[in-house]
Amino acid sequence: MADAVVIPGARFGPGVPLLMYGGDVAEQRGATVHRHSWSQELPALDEPAIEGWVSGQVVPLIDSVGGCPLLVAKSLGTNAAAIAAERSLPAVWLTPLLTMPWVADALSRATAPCLLVGGTADKLWDGDLARRLSPHVLEVDGADHGMYVPGPLTESIAVLGRVVVAVEEFLDAIGWPS
Repeated sequence: MADAVVIPGARFGPGVPLLMYGGDVAEQRGATVHRHSWSQELPALDEPAIEGWVSGQVVPLIDSVGGCPLLVAKSLGTNAAAIAAERSLPAVWLTPLLTMPWVADALSRATAPCLLVGGTADKLWDGDLARRLSPHVLEVDGADHGMYVPGPLTESIAVLGRVVVAVEEFLDAIGWPS
């Protein structure tokens, strides 16, 4: 039995559509999905100490799941990249904080495959770095940190569909679950 751990961003929790559907892709493949919610008030988000805070929040859940779960994380949750690197866990990183040096460093140490998803209008995204870190990248032109694009809302909903397809294709490519 496979497991997936969903780690939210700073706002909206694990039920935000990007995370909900990311976890649903894993669930449709037979995984048990464990959705984390932050249990404490968030500290400063742009300081290196945030990595330890995130680790303290999510390691107990990952340990309780055991094995080698897939991590699906958004924004703040991508501070769990150090955990993925240390434990060789596959991951889907939605709007990763690539401009935060500790996140980029952790991603560079990863030995398990990861999918990086971001948009060109997100000031925390670096498409060139993403492509150096992983062969699995979805970059959406004009998308902001919420993966919204300019224009009618239906265009942003279409982006959500593209993200779901990218997650499915990534999991197919790495043979998850094996």
